[in-house]
Amino acid sequence: MSVAGLKKQFYKASQLVSEKVGGAEGTKLDDDFKEMEKKVDVTSKAVTEVLARTIEYLQPNPASRAKLTMLNTVSKIRGQVKNPGYPQSEGLLGECMIRHGKELGGESNFGDALLDAGESMKRLAEVKDSLDIEVKQNFIDPLQNLCDKDLKEIQHHLKKLEGRRLDFDYKKKRQGKIPDEELRQAMEKFEESKEVAETSMHNLLETDIEQVSQLSALVDAQLDYHRQAVQILDELADKLKRRMREASSRPKREYKPKPREPLDLGEPEQSNGGFPCATAPKITASSSFRSSDKPTRTPSSRSMPPLDQPSCKALYDFEPENDGELGFHEGDIITLTNQIDENWYEGMLHGQSGFFPLSYVEVLVPLPQRPRLHGPLPQ
Repeated sequence: MSVAGLKKQFYKASQLVSEKVGGAEGTKLDDDFKEMEKKVDVTSKAVTEVLARTIEYLQPNPASRAKLTMLNTVSKIRGQVKNPGYPQSEGLLGECMIRHGKELGGESNFGDALLDAGESMKRLAEVKDSLDIEVKQNFIDPLQNLCDKDLKEIQHHLKKLEGRRLDFDYKKKRQGKIPDEELRQAMEKFEESKEVAETSMHNLLETDIEQVSQLSALVDAQLDYHRQAVQILDELADKLKRRMREASSRPKREYKPKPREPLDLGEPEQSNGGFPCATAPKITASSSFRSSDKPTRTPSSRSMPPLDQPSCKALYDFEPENDGELGFHEGDIITLTNQIDENWYEGMLHGQSGFFPLSYVEVLVPLPQRPRLHGPLPQ
């Protein structure tokens, strides 16, 4: 940094201390500027929180949220993305229904109904994928761009304006000791920065119709999703009602137990299946004592670990797709350490820690419930 730059930093620091500590008054900005600055600040906070809440609305699952935020506009160049790369809860439910429907077989009314419902759930998952991608490209990405460029640029101009104001006020307070040309240059730079900041804020506030357009795109995507979801569910409801009517119209099959076959006991003297009875041995005191001993139980070759802590058993294989996820195989016993939300757990296996979906495991020993706090939390 040059000597002039160091002097300017010293001037600004001195003026700031005199205002904060000594109560000195600096140059006041007009009310219109302050009102515009306030509106920009409110807009910035609104966009930031709406972004976070929209992503959470689309995917409550933290791992899926991370994948959703990684989707970028490069996908538009390569062609329309068919799925966002993470499973939808509707799809997982559909796969579960189809698997059990096939196990029950075609002769089961419940099995056929599960197959119908499973296919509909998988269609709902595809529609939900389209919703996530549409909202990401037409609502989340434009608002994120607003935060990263326009709002960030305005903050830069406001910060630069504050620095030049401090420099101008320091030199104005020392008028006569500082050359008039230097004071005039400081005032011109302050006025220039004020005009630039004012223009950027004005442009943002005057073009907020763009944010209205993006909000409209969000609503249109939701409407399209719900229309398709209603159509899919209506078709499923009609199928299930038709199956109920067909089942009620068919005659019920009565259960008829099979006749019992007569038991041939044979001759009385050969009541043990035709073989001659052996003479019962004499029971002595020593043999009676040995016969009363109970046989020792052989332990199973696959012993379960002691379930003295929260744990669960893997029902299926789970392959991690993101950093922080814990992979396991069917039958593994996982130690539970924390519950992230209603769909995800955190646990340990073979010395490794990570989080995994609840739908892949069966809880053997649940986590202790957290005590509920009475009264409001401290701010």
